[in-house]
Amino acid sequence: MTTAGPAPAAPLPAGRLPDPAFWHGRRVLLTGHTGFKGAWLAAWLARLGAVVTGLALAPETRPNLFDAAAIAELCRSHLADLRDRQAVATIVAEAAPEIVLHLAAQPLVRRSYREPVETFATNVIGTVHLLDALRGLAVAPRVVLAVTTDKVYLNDDSGRAFVETDRLGGHDPYAASKAAAEIVVASYRDAFLAARGARVATARGGNVIGGGDFSEDRIVPDIYRAAVNGEALLLRSPDAVRPWQHVLDCLCGYLVYVETLASVAAPPLALNIGPDPSTPITVAEVAATIQAAMGLDAGWRRDVAETPREMLLLSLDPSLAHAALGWADRLPGRAALAWTADWYARFTRGEPARALIDAELARYTAL
Repeated sequence: MTTAGPAPAAPLPAGRLPDPAFWHGRRVLLTGHTGFKGAWLAAWLARLGAVVTGLALAPETRPNLFDAAAIAELCRSHLADLRDRQAVATIVAEAAPEIVLHLAAQPLVRRSYREPVETFATNVIGTVHLLDALRGLAVAPRVVLAVTTDKVYLNDDSGRAFVETDRLGGHDPYAASKAAAEIVVASYRDAFLAARGARVATARGGNVIGGGDFSEDRIVPDIYRAAVNGEALLLRSPDAVRPWQHVLDCLCGYLVYVETLASVAAPPLALNIGPDPSTPITVAEVAATIQAAMGLDAGWRRDVAETPREMLLLSLDPSLAHAALGWADRLPGRAALAWTADWYARFTRGEPARALIDAELARYTAL
Protein backbone atom coordinates (compact mmCIF):
# COMPACT_ATOMS: atom_id res chain seq x y z
CA MET A 1 0.00 0.00 0.00
CA THR A 2 1.34 3.41 -0.87
CA THR A 3 0.79 6.35 1.43
CA ALA A 4 -1.65 9.15 0.89
CA GLY A 5 -0.59 12.44 -0.57
CA PRO A 6 -0.93 15.81 1.10
CA ALA A 7 -3.95 16.35 3.28
CA PRO A 8 -6.92 17.76 1.34
CA ALA A 9 -7.68 21.43 1.48
CA ALA A 10 -9.96 22.39 4.36
CA PRO A 11 -13.57 23.18 3.50
CA LEU A 12 -15.10 26.50 4.42
CA PRO A 13 -16.11 26.81 8.08
CA ALA A 14 -19.63 25.54 8.69
CA GLY A 15 -21.72 24.86 11.69
CA ARG A 16 -21.48 25.03 15.44
CA LEU A 17 -18.84 23.26 17.53
CA PRO A 18 -19.19 21.85 21.07
CA ASP A 19 -18.69 24.36 23.87
CA PRO A 20 -15.82 23.32 26.21
CA ALA A 21 -17.36 25.42 28.99
CA PHE A 22 -20.46 23.21 28.93
CA TRP A 23 -18.53 19.94 29.05
CA HIS A 24 -15.67 20.76 31.42
CA GLY A 25 -16.02 18.70 34.60
CA ARG A 26 -19.36 17.28 33.47
CA ARG A 27 -20.03 13.67 34.54
CA VAL A 28 -20.81 11.76 31.33
CA LEU A 29 -21.87 8.13 30.94
CA LEU A 30 -20.95 6.90 27.47
CA THR A 31 -22.14 3.47 26.40
CA GLY A 32 -20.35 1.82 23.50
CA HIS A 33 -17.02 3.52 24.22
CA THR A 34 -15.08 0.51 22.90
CA GLY A 35 -16.60 0.82 19.42
CA PHE A 36 -15.54 2.97 16.49
CA LYS A 37 -17.76 6.00 17.12
CA GLY A 38 -17.58 5.50 20.88
CA ALA A 39 -13.79 5.57 20.97
CA TRP A 40 -13.70 8.80 18.98
CA LEU A 41 -16.38 10.29 21.24
CA ALA A 42 -14.54 9.28 24.41
CA ALA A 43 -11.41 11.01 23.10
CA TRP A 44 -13.34 14.16 22.18
CA LEU A 45 -15.12 14.29 25.54
CA ALA A 46 -11.80 13.94 27.35
CA ARG A 47 -10.42 16.78 25.23
CA LEU A 48 -13.40 18.90 26.29
CA GLY A 49 -12.67 18.18 29.96
CA ALA A 50 -15.59 15.86 30.72
CA VAL A 51 -15.34 13.12 33.34
CA VAL A 52 -16.28 10.05 31.30
CA THR A 53 -17.49 6.65 32.46
CA GLY A 54 -17.61 4.07 29.68
CA LEU A 55 -19.86 0.99 29.54
CA ALA A 56 -19.45 -1.51 26.71
CA LEU A 57 -18.44 -4.98 25.67
CA ALA A 58 -14.78 -5.66 24.98
CA PRO A 59 -13.74 -4.84 21.39
CA GLU A 60 -14.26 -7.69 18.95
CA THR A 61 -11.69 -7.00 16.24
CA ARG A 62 -7.92 -6.92 16.07
CA PRO A 63 -6.88 -4.21 15.53
CA ASN A 64 -9.47 -1.96 17.14
CA LEU A 65 -9.42 1.76 17.84
CA PHE A 66 -10.14 1.41 21.56
CA ASP A 67 -6.93 -0.51 22.21
CA ALA A 68 -4.82 1.10 19.49
CA ALA A 69 -5.54 4.60 20.85
CA ALA A 70 -5.48 3.55 24.54
CA ILE A 71 -8.95 4.99 25.09
CA ALA A 72 -9.19 3.29 28.51
CA GLU A 73 -6.66 5.86 29.75
CA LEU A 74 -9.14 8.65 28.99
CA CYS A 75 -12.14 7.37 30.95
CA ARG A 76 -13.36 5.07 33.69
CA SER A 77 -13.82 2.04 31.50
CA HIS A 78 -16.25 -0.74 32.45
CA LEU A 79 -16.52 -3.82 30.25
CA ALA A 80 -20.06 -5.08 30.75
CA ASP A 81 -23.05 -6.30 28.76
CA LEU A 82 -26.19 -4.18 28.47
CA ARG A 83 -28.16 -7.41 28.75
CA ASP A 84 -26.83 -7.81 32.32
CA ARG A 85 -29.36 -5.73 34.22
CA GLN A 86 -27.53 -5.78 37.56
CA ALA A 87 -24.17 -4.86 36.05
CA VAL A 88 -25.75 -1.93 34.20
CA ALA A 89 -27.49 -0.72 37.36
CA THR A 90 -24.27 -0.89 39.37
CA ILE A 91 -22.24 1.07 36.82
CA VAL A 92 -24.96 3.69 36.36
CA ALA A 93 -25.25 4.20 40.13
CA GLU A 94 -21.47 4.59 40.48
CA ALA A 95 -21.28 7.06 37.58
CA ALA A 96 -24.21 9.22 38.75
CA PRO A 97 -24.17 10.86 35.32
CA GLU A 98 -25.34 14.34 34.45
CA ILE A 99 -25.23 13.47 30.74
CA VAL A 100 -25.83 10.07 29.12
CA LEU A 101 -24.78 9.27 25.55
CA HIS A 102 -26.10 5.84 24.63
CA LEU A 103 -24.21 4.45 21.62
CA ALA A 104 -23.84 0.78 22.60
CA ALA A 105 -25.63 -1.57 20.21
CA GLN A 106 -25.44 -4.58 17.96
CA PRO A 107 -25.03 -2.43 14.82
CA LEU A 108 -24.57 -4.87 11.94
CA VAL A 109 -27.39 -5.72 9.53
CA ARG A 110 -26.06 -9.09 8.33
CA ARG A 111 -25.26 -10.20 11.88
CA SER A 112 -28.82 -9.30 12.86
CA TYR A 113 -30.05 -11.89 10.36
CA ARG A 114 -27.71 -14.49 11.88
CA GLU A 115 -28.43 -13.46 15.48
CA PRO A 116 -31.88 -11.84 15.65
CA VAL A 117 -32.59 -12.72 19.28
CA GLU A 118 -29.24 -11.34 20.44
CA THR A 119 -29.78 -8.19 18.34
CA PHE A 120 -33.20 -7.47 19.85
CA ALA A 121 -31.92 -8.31 23.34
CA THR A 122 -29.04 -5.83 23.08
CA ASN A 123 -30.75 -3.03 21.20
CA VAL A 124 -34.15 -3.15 22.88
CA ILE A 125 -33.81 -4.83 26.29
CA GLY A 126 -30.32 -3.38 26.76
CA THR A 127 -31.79 0.08 26.26
CA VAL A 128 -34.55 -0.76 28.75
CA HIS A 129 -31.92 -1.83 31.30
CA LEU A 130 -30.02 1.42 30.88
CA LEU A 131 -33.09 3.67 31.11
CA ASP A 132 -34.47 1.75 34.07
CA ALA A 133 -31.17 2.17 35.91
CA LEU A 134 -31.33 5.90 35.20
CA ARG A 135 -34.91 5.92 36.50
CA GLY A 136 -33.61 4.49 39.77
CA LEU A 137 -31.09 7.26 40.44
CA ALA A 138 -31.74 9.66 43.29
CA VAL A 139 -30.96 12.54 40.94
CA ALA A 140 -32.03 12.11 37.32
CA PRO A 141 -29.54 12.97 34.58
CA ARG A 142 -29.91 16.34 32.93
CA VAL A 143 -29.83 14.91 29.38
CA VAL A 144 -30.08 11.43 27.90
CA LEU A 145 -29.33 11.10 24.18
CA ALA A 146 -29.88 7.66 22.67
CA VAL A 147 -28.30 7.12 19.26
CA THR A 148 -30.26 5.00 16.82
CA THR A 149 -29.77 4.91 13.04
CA ASP A 150 -30.87 6.09 9.61
CA LYS A 151 -32.51 2.67 9.24
CA VAL A 152 -35.28 3.30 11.80
CA TYR A 153 -37.60 4.56 9.05
CA LEU A 154 -39.98 2.33 7.10
CA ASN A 155 -38.11 2.34 3.80
CA ASP A 156 -39.93 1.95 0.49
CA ASP A 157 -36.65 2.26 -1.45
CA SER A 158 -37.89 5.40 -3.21
CA GLY A 159 -34.74 7.31 -2.28
CA ARG A 160 -36.70 10.13 -0.68
CA ALA A 161 -34.79 11.69 2.21
CA PHE A 162 -36.53 10.75 5.46
CA VAL A 163 -37.70 13.43 7.88
CA GLU A 164 -38.21 12.95 11.61
CA THR A 165 -42.00 12.63 11.37
CA ASP A 166 -41.85 9.72 8.91
CA ARG A 167 -43.15 6.35 10.02
CA LEU A 168 -40.71 4.10 11.86
CA GLY A 169 -40.22 0.48 10.84
CA GLY A 170 -37.72 -1.93 9.37
CA HIS A 171 -37.81 -5.31 7.70
CA ASP A 172 -34.42 -6.57 8.96
CA PRO A 173 -33.87 -7.32 12.66
CA TYR A 174 -31.31 -4.54 13.09
CA ALA A 175 -33.59 -1.84 11.67
CA ALA A 176 -36.61 -3.16 13.54
CA SER A 177 -34.72 -3.37 16.83
CA LYS A 178 -33.59 0.24 16.51
CA ALA A 179 -37.11 1.41 15.64
CA ALA A 180 -38.30 -0.45 18.75
CA ALA A 181 -35.57 1.26 20.79
CA GLU A 182 -36.99 4.62 19.68
CA ILE A 183 -40.34 3.63 21.18
CA VAL A 184 -38.65 2.44 24.39
CA VAL A 185 -36.84 5.77 24.76
CA ALA A 186 -40.04 7.75 24.22
CA SER A 187 -41.88 5.58 26.76
CA TYR A 188 -39.29 6.01 29.51
CA ARG A 189 -39.14 9.72 28.81
CA ASP A 190 -42.89 10.22 28.99
CA ALA A 191 -43.61 7.76 31.81
CA PHE A 192 -40.68 8.45 34.13
CA LEU A 193 -37.79 10.73 33.28
CA ALA A 194 -39.33 13.93 31.89
CA ALA A 195 -41.30 14.45 35.10
CA ARG A 196 -37.98 14.46 36.98
CA GLY A 197 -36.49 17.15 34.77
CA ALA A 198 -34.50 14.97 32.36
CA ARG A 199 -34.40 15.78 28.67
CA VAL A 200 -34.49 12.47 26.77
CA ALA A 201 -34.08 12.33 22.99
CA THR A 202 -32.90 10.22 20.08
CA ALA A 203 -30.38 11.00 17.32
CA ARG A 204 -30.64 9.14 14.02
CA GLY A 205 -27.17 8.98 12.49
CA GLY A 206 -26.16 8.15 8.95
CA ASN A 207 -23.52 5.77 7.59
CA VAL A 208 -20.50 7.01 9.48
CA ILE A 209 -16.98 6.69 8.08
CA GLY A 210 -13.60 7.78 9.37
CA GLY A 211 -10.27 6.51 10.55
CA GLY A 212 -10.12 3.62 12.97
CA ASP A 213 -13.16 1.58 11.98
CA PHE A 214 -12.20 -2.10 11.75
CA SER A 215 -15.70 -3.62 11.96
CA GLU A 216 -16.96 -6.45 9.82
CA ASP A 217 -19.28 -5.80 6.89
CA ARG A 218 -18.42 -2.12 6.43
CA ILE A 219 -17.05 -0.68 3.24
CA VAL A 220 -14.07 1.34 4.53
CA PRO A 221 -12.70 -1.40 6.83
CA ASP A 222 -13.19 -3.84 3.95
CA ILE A 223 -11.04 -1.59 1.72
CA TYR A 224 -8.36 -1.40 4.42
CA ARG A 225 -8.34 -5.16 5.03
CA ALA A 226 -8.22 -5.97 1.32
CA ALA A 227 -5.25 -3.62 0.91
CA VAL A 228 -3.17 -4.87 3.86
CA ASN A 229 -3.92 -8.51 3.05
CA GLY A 230 -3.30 -8.15 -0.70
CA GLU A 231 -6.79 -9.39 -1.52
CA ALA A 232 -9.45 -8.29 -3.97
CA LEU A 233 -12.10 -5.96 -2.62
CA LEU A 234 -15.57 -7.53 -2.67
CA LEU A 235 -18.67 -5.34 -2.82
CA ARG A 236 -22.14 -6.70 -2.06
CA SER A 237 -24.16 -3.77 -3.36
CA PRO A 238 -21.96 -1.45 -5.42
CA ASP A 239 -24.93 0.63 -6.61
CA ALA A 240 -26.38 1.19 -3.14
CA VAL A 241 -26.63 4.81 -1.96
CA ARG A 242 -26.06 5.63 1.71
CA PRO A 243 -25.87 8.86 3.77
CA TRP A 244 -22.07 8.85 4.19
CA GLN A 245 -20.82 11.15 6.94
CA HIS A 246 -17.48 11.67 8.63
CA VAL A 247 -17.38 10.49 12.23
CA LEU A 248 -16.43 13.94 13.53
CA ASP A 249 -19.37 15.60 11.81
CA CYS A 250 -21.73 13.03 13.28
CA LEU A 251 -20.28 13.27 16.80
CA CYS A 252 -20.24 17.05 16.62
CA GLY A 253 -23.98 16.85 15.95
CA TYR A 254 -24.51 14.61 18.98
CA LEU A 255 -22.54 16.93 21.28
CA VAL A 256 -24.26 20.14 20.24
CA TYR A 257 -27.61 18.35 20.41
CA VAL A 258 -26.91 17.54 24.06
CA GLU A 259 -26.03 21.18 24.73
CA THR A 260 -29.27 22.27 23.06
CA LEU A 261 -31.34 19.77 25.01
CA ALA A 262 -29.83 21.13 28.22
CA SER A 263 -30.46 24.77 27.43
CA VAL A 264 -33.43 25.30 25.10
CA ALA A 265 -37.01 25.44 26.35
CA ALA A 266 -38.64 23.14 23.79
CA PRO A 267 -36.03 21.34 21.66
CA PRO A 268 -36.88 18.61 19.13
CA LEU A 269 -36.78 15.20 20.80
CA ALA A 270 -35.62 13.31 17.70
CA LEU A 271 -33.22 14.56 15.04
CA ASN A 272 -31.56 13.26 11.90
CA ILE A 273 -27.83 13.86 12.37
CA GLY A 274 -26.92 13.12 8.78
CA PRO A 275 -25.23 14.58 5.72
CA ASP A 276 -26.72 16.78 3.02
CA PRO A 277 -28.76 14.40 0.79
CA SER A 278 -28.26 16.51 -2.35
CA THR A 279 -25.03 14.73 -3.37
CA PRO A 280 -25.69 10.97 -3.25
CA ILE A 281 -22.64 8.72 -3.38
CA THR A 282 -22.79 5.00 -4.21
CA VAL A 283 -20.81 2.24 -2.52
CA ALA A 284 -18.73 1.83 -5.70
CA GLU A 285 -17.90 5.55 -5.73
CA VAL A 286 -16.82 5.39 -2.09
CA ALA A 287 -14.53 2.47 -2.88
CA ALA A 288 -12.96 4.14 -5.92
CA THR A 289 -12.45 7.47 -4.13
CA ILE A 290 -10.83 5.97 -1.04
CA GLN A 291 -8.67 3.58 -3.03
CA ALA A 292 -7.37 6.50 -5.11
CA ALA A 293 -6.77 8.67 -2.04
CA MET A 294 -4.80 5.86 -0.38
CA GLY A 295 -2.69 5.31 -3.49
CA LEU A 296 -4.21 1.89 -4.15
CA ASP A 297 -5.00 0.32 -7.48
CA ALA A 298 -8.68 0.90 -8.11
CA GLY A 299 -10.97 -2.05 -8.60
CA TRP A 300 -13.34 -4.45 -6.95
CA ARG A 301 -15.32 -7.62 -7.61
CA ARG A 302 -18.99 -8.15 -6.93
CA ASP A 303 -19.59 -10.44 -3.98
CA VAL A 304 -21.71 -13.23 -5.45
CA ALA A 305 -22.39 -14.92 -2.11
CA GLU A 306 -26.04 -15.00 -1.14
CA THR A 307 -26.80 -12.11 1.19
CA PRO A 308 -29.89 -10.98 3.09
CA ARG A 309 -31.98 -8.23 1.58
CA GLU A 310 -30.74 -4.67 2.16
CA MET A 311 -32.35 -1.49 0.85
CA LEU A 312 -30.72 0.05 -2.21
CA LEU A 313 -31.49 3.70 -1.43
CA LEU A 314 -31.25 5.41 1.94
CA SER A 315 -31.16 9.13 2.67
CA LEU A 316 -31.79 11.45 5.62
CA ASP A 317 -33.02 15.04 5.63
CA PRO A 318 -31.00 16.91 8.32
CA SER A 319 -32.79 20.25 7.84
CA LEU A 320 -34.36 20.21 11.29
CA ALA A 321 -30.99 19.57 12.95
CA HIS A 322 -29.45 22.42 10.96
CA ALA A 323 -32.18 24.81 12.12
CA ALA A 324 -32.49 23.62 15.72
CA LEU A 325 -28.78 23.22 16.51
CA GLY A 326 -26.97 25.62 14.22
CA TRP A 327 -24.96 22.56 13.21
CA ALA A 328 -23.88 21.33 9.78
CA ASP A 329 -21.21 19.06 8.34
CA ARG A 330 -17.74 20.57 8.11
CA LEU A 331 -16.56 17.70 5.91
CA PRO A 332 -19.28 17.29 3.31
CA GLY A 333 -19.23 14.71 0.52
CA ARG A 334 -15.82 13.72 -0.71
CA ALA A 335 -14.00 15.71 1.98
CA ALA A 336 -15.14 13.02 4.42
CA LEU A 337 -13.71 10.34 2.13
CA ALA A 338 -10.40 12.17 1.79
CA TRP A 339 -9.96 12.59 5.56
CA THR A 340 -10.84 8.93 6.08
CA ALA A 341 -8.32 7.71 3.51
CA ASP A 342 -5.60 9.95 4.94
CA TRP A 343 -6.12 8.49 8.45
CA TYR A 344 -5.78 4.89 7.27
CA ALA A 345 -2.75 5.65 5.15
CA ARG A 346 -0.98 7.27 8.10
CA PHE A 347 -1.98 4.47 10.46
CA THR A 348 -0.72 1.85 7.99
CA ARG A 349 2.69 3.47 7.83
CA GLY A 350 2.98 3.35 11.61
CA GLU A 351 1.67 6.62 13.02
CA PRO A 352 0.11 6.07 16.49
CA ALA A 353 -3.68 5.97 16.59
CA ARG A 354 -3.94 8.34 19.58
CA ALA A 355 -1.75 10.92 17.85
CA LEU A 356 -3.88 10.64 14.72
CA ILE A 357 -7.06 11.20 16.75
CA ASP A 358 -5.58 14.20 18.57
CA ALA A 359 -4.31 15.76 15.36
CA GLU A 360 -7.58 15.24 13.53
CA LEU A 361 -9.65 16.69 16.39
CA ALA A 362 -7.40 19.75 16.47
CA ARG A 363 -7.63 20.15 12.72
CA TYR A 364 -11.39 19.67 12.66
CA THR A 365 -12.11 22.18 15.41
CA ALA A 366 -9.87 24.73 13.69
CA LEU A 367 -11.87 24.66 10.44
